[in-house]
Parts: sequence; structure tokens; C-alpha cells
Amino acid sequence: MRTNPILHGYFRSSCSWRVRIAFALKGIEYEQIPVNLVKDGGQQLTDQYKALNPMQQVPAVEIDGITLSQSLAVIQYIDETRQGPKLLPACPKKRAQVRMICDIIASGIQPLQNLYVIQKIGADKAQWAQHFIQRGFQALEPILKGTAGTYCVGDEISMADICLVPQVYNAERFKVDVGQFPTIDRLNQTLVGVEAFKLSHPSCQPDTPADLRS
Repeated sequence: MRTNPILHGYFRSSCSWRVRIAFALKGIEYEQIPVNLVKDGGQQLTDQYKALNPMQQVPAVEIDGITLSQSLAVIQYIDETRQGPKLLPACPKKRAQVRMICDIIASGIQPLQNLYVIQKIGADKAQWAQHFIQRGFQALEPILKGTAGTYCVGDEISMADICLVPQVYNAERFKVDVGQFPTIDRLNQTLVGVEAFKLSHPSCQPDTPADLRS
């Protein structure tokens, strides 16, 4: 009998949020152990957490006797091992498009504005984050214009949508005008109304600070 997965994450972490969305879409019950990325200099930097995830990042997910530490790896694992809506399309072309969109976000945008990087930038961190989000969205917009239906790739929610919504949230945090990217904006507005995205939102997690709850 399987035990519930354990998600070690942070309420506002994009990568943790991706995993929460995937769990919600699949209807998977799981436990959360918060890892505060700012308290005490960052709980992810402790020796205890390093033993769990040598990269000292969130998320880390304990599942089926193994620990996985990259959000896309987690999402693809649960898609391959759990029932529920498929998060990668059956069509090879569409599946490749989903992976391309995910890589643009997860490799080309998000890492350049994550907490560790912007802490190193210092006073110019907002301008830095805005630049790289804007640059990424300028590439993503025409791609999504060509692949999107109701959602990022066609009319079924996929791993691409799971990556998009947290990145738009970050863009808004850093005061990027998402309205200049009409396809991204439309997709995001549709997705944030989906129950799985609402349940997994940073505003309603166990470790969400009281002043940020809604």
C-alpha cells in the first residue's frame, strides 16, 4: 500500500507550486513540510535538508521510496505512475511542444529570477528580474500563439500550463506588465480559475504568512 508523498517546499516557490498543481490535478493526497527559504538565513541551507536535496533547493519530494528534487522530474514521474488526467499529450508533436514550453520557463526564465540569484544581484534585483522575465515572455508569446487552444497546447491542461501560471505570478510580483503579452495573459486568466490552480496557490498554503493569505 502506497503512503502519501511528502512535499518539502515553500509557499511562494514556483517549483514547489508546480508540484502542488500537478498533485491537485491528479487528485493525489500528500503531506507538506515547509522549508522557509528566508528564515534563519534559509532552511534549505541546513545540513539536514542538504542530505535530502544536495542542490539545497525546493522542492524535494519523497515518493515511492525515492526522493526527487526537480519539479519537472516529479511531475513526469507522477504522470507515469498515477491515475488521473495525463499531463503530457499522447501526440509526439504536442508532447514535444509541451516540453519546449516547460524548458523555456524552467530553464530560460525562472532560474534567472529565483531567490538565490536575485540575492546575489543586490539593489538592482527588481530590474534584473524584470529584464529576464520580459525577455523570456517575448519569446514565449509567439510560441504560445501558435500552440494554444484553451490551454497552452491545445484544449487539455498539460505540464506547460503548470509551468506558466507560477511564472506569470512571478512576473506580476516584479511588476512586469503581462497585458503586453495577450496570449500569455489570456491563458493565465483561464487557468487561475481552475480548481487545482486555486487550491495550490501560494496564498493558501500551510506556510503562507498571515498577511499574504486570502
